[in-house]
Amino acid sequence: MKEEEKTISQEGLPDPQNSGSLAIQGANVPIMQVGMSDFRLPLRYATKGRGVMTLETSVTGTVSLAADYKGVNMSRIMRGFYRFEDRVFTPELLEEILREMKEELGSSRARLKLSFSYPILKESLRSGLTGWQYYDAAFEGSIDDLDVFTRIVHFDYVYSSACPCSAELSEHAKNHRGVYAVPHSQRSRARISAAVARGSFLAIEDLQQIALSAVPTETQVMVKRDDEQAFAELNGEHLMFVEDAARLFFEKLDADRRIADFQVVLVHMESLHSHDAVAVVNKGVDKGFAATIEDFRSLR
Repeated sequence: MKEEEKTISQEGLPDPQNSGSLAIQGANVPIMQVGMSDFRLPLRYATKGRGVMTLETSVTGTVSLAADYKGVNMSRIMRGFYRFEDRVFTPELLEEILREMKEELGSSRARLKLSFSYPILKESLRSGLTGWQYYDAAFEGSIDDLDVFTRIVHFDYVYSSACPCSAELSEHAKNHRGVYAVPHSQRSRARISAAVARGSFLAIEDLQQIALSAVPTETQVMVKRDDEQAFAELNGEHLMFVEDAARLFFEKLDADRRIADFQVVLVHMESLHSHDAVAVVNKGVDKGFAATIEDFRSLR
């Protein structure tokens, strides 16, 4: 490529996205969200007590598009985001990025979601070994038509749920029929979405501790035989249906003043049935989380 071709001015190039309402195909209506999904880059995150950590991050950025406008310049979303790539990311930083997005693209609404896998060093139940547990997590921020900023921390917690009915039936078989039986349990997942109260800070580590205090049967990383025995005892101490788990999570999240609103989606991936047991619970804030989910299978 010739040197003059490399430095050609952008001003002379066609830009169909800014061609006006006459170029619109289909109905001339507003679009609630339009933008880019899953562009990836390494970002630095503030941790609780462990300094700054760099994690591969999948970013989704969208804005609203009014009627009479053909489209948005999507590359501006990515280019604008990259101006912040050297910053340390927290949910609070999203507000600064979103306000710049709104202004640059002339939109009334904007949304960002940063998804990543977050490691926390966990100790085994009895042997004293340690290993890294990775949690699917995300920071989400949005600004609405009234210029109100909302920040949400998403966190997936994986745990074991032992069936209370199966436990009682196993005891009945042993006591009344002299038959050894094993109660069934299953790997389960709770997807916690917590809207952070203004002026509060909620770390990923905080959500992990809240979840652990609600349902202590988190799946383990390092396991020796004494750890496995401890885990079996822990499951026996915390038998639960999916309804129980939902209410246990609600109790702990509702008591935390840093959390203005929340929703928990639960899936117990049954080992007895060919289907899953599911539940959704939320705080019940007006115009908050609506306890809706499009597909429970996304939690499997």
